[in-house]
Amino acid sequence: MKKLFLVIFSAAALFLIAYCSPADETAGNDLLIVNALIADGTGSEPYPGSILVRNGVIVRAGDFSTEDVVARKIVDAEGRIASPGFIDTHSHGNLLDTPRFNNFLAMGVTTISLGQDGRSPGNDDVEAWMDEVSGAGTGVNVVHFLGHNSLRQLAGAPRESGLDQSFIEDMQRMVSRGMEAGSFGLTTGLEYDHGTFADMPELVALAETVAEAGGLVMSHMRSEDDDRIEESVRELIEQGRGSGAAVHASHLKIVFGNDPAQAEEILAIMDEAREQGVAITADVYPYTASFTGISIVFPDWALPPNDFDEVVETLREELAEYLRNRVNRRNGPEATLFGTEPWAGMTLADVAAELDKPFEDVLIDDIGPRGASAAYFVMNEDVMQRFLTDPHVMVSSDGSPTMRHPRGYGSFAKIIREYVIAEELFPLEEAIRKMSGLPAETLGLSDPVRVQIPRGLIREDFAADILLFHPENVRDEATFEEPHLLAKGFDWVFVNGVAVIEEGELNEEVPAGVIRRLN
Repeated sequence: MKKLFLVIFSAAALFLIAYCSPADETAGNDLLIVNALIADGTGSEPYPGSILVRNGVIVRAGDFSTEDVVARKIVDAEGRIASPGFIDTHSHGNLLDTPRFNNFLAMGVTTISLGQDGRSPGNDDVEAWMDEVSGAGTGVNVVHFLGHNSLRQLAGAPRESGLDQSFIEDMQRMVSRGMEAGSFGLTTGLEYDHGTFADMPELVALAETVAEAGGLVMSHMRSEDDDRIEESVRELIEQGRGSGAAVHASHLKIVFGNDPAQAEEILAIMDEAREQGVAITADVYPYTASFTGISIVFPDWALPPNDFDEVVETLREELAEYLRNRVNRRNGPEATLFGTEPWAGMTLADVAAELDKPFEDVLIDDIGPRGASAAYFVMNEDVMQRFLTDPHVMVSSDGSPTMRHPRGYGSFAKIIREYVIAEELFPLEEAIRKMSGLPAETLGLSDPVRVQIPRGLIREDFAADILLFHPENVRDEATFEEPHLLAKGFDWVFVNGVAVIEEGELNEEVPAGVIRRLN
């Protein structure tokens, strides 16, 4: 009997040893990528290696032996770059209408930020919105921001400065609830309705609530015109200084500005603020045309709370003169390209010719300040490139699946094709840092204290958002004439370890949802 027990015990021990052997420990792996050139998102030079993924998380990355590794899916990168998925700090769109967001996936973006320019979804119940989006599933990961303009409206605040403290306290409570639900911070749209009335005490008070939760304030600043941009940057810095919040300038640009020296001045203002303890960053999209509502060319006195019809009736000549001067300063009616029907694809000059009337009369009688959105060719390439090269400036798209601007389909691919390959503005590893590691750090996505699974780098214990591509094959196909052409060249795109693009072909997987920020 004793001999039989020893035989059984020995057999069981051998089974346990075999079961726990290193080769078998890898049997639960989902994905193994071999023969890659890893650009890890830090800006370091790419190095050869492999990546092992289990349950959507990177468990090994680097130069390790894969001989005995078992995985459900093995992908031979064949020397391709393996980088973190790109992170878009400024995005738009409705996830419940287009949950895959193929426009972003096709250009390598695996995480987007929604709630920009002061307008956000789910304000009545942020947590319920997050649950609904995550329950439906998305192609890209999503981070949520609370929009200041939306909160102002929800609080019933009047269109005026110097708000009663009760309105500010209402908005602070909304910010607190949103942050507790998992939102990443607050956005402002200070050039738009409601946001334009906010004064510094209001902006600081709301930013203080964001700072208490360790969040970020992102701002479409007060003005991007060349004669007001520095003042607007200083206002954002003052909001950060007064509240203790980290602040971020959305889609940094200089409208009408043609001198790169002015870009240097703006970057120097930001550098000085950092030296004084203010955390400030910015993003840029790689196009010289902006895109927004046509109200941008109308004067404040023709916008809410003023009655437009009354303004037209009583001040038509003054309004026409203002519009004529404003549009001509913005490179003329030929430089305004409409993106909404019935004028989509036509310039303001085209519409004026078709209707046989001066363009200022078209704006007053046929369009109005809420009647259209358009692309405006008002920026300088040299200025934009100077912004892009700053180490604290990252890449964004400010795009969506439906917007008639190529930035929503091409921004991240264009960075590689034009600024890395063609013009050698910066090396590939720096471009990847600006599109992954830097935005992840800025948003808090790479901080394991702030998110359940960090992302933005090719590193152990980070989310398996991974791209495989040959840089020379990456192309942005979208143009202003055909703005909805998908980018090409990202052969494999993995979101949370699941392939959403395989050998260049999109599939229907929706492996993502809303990333909730931990408090």
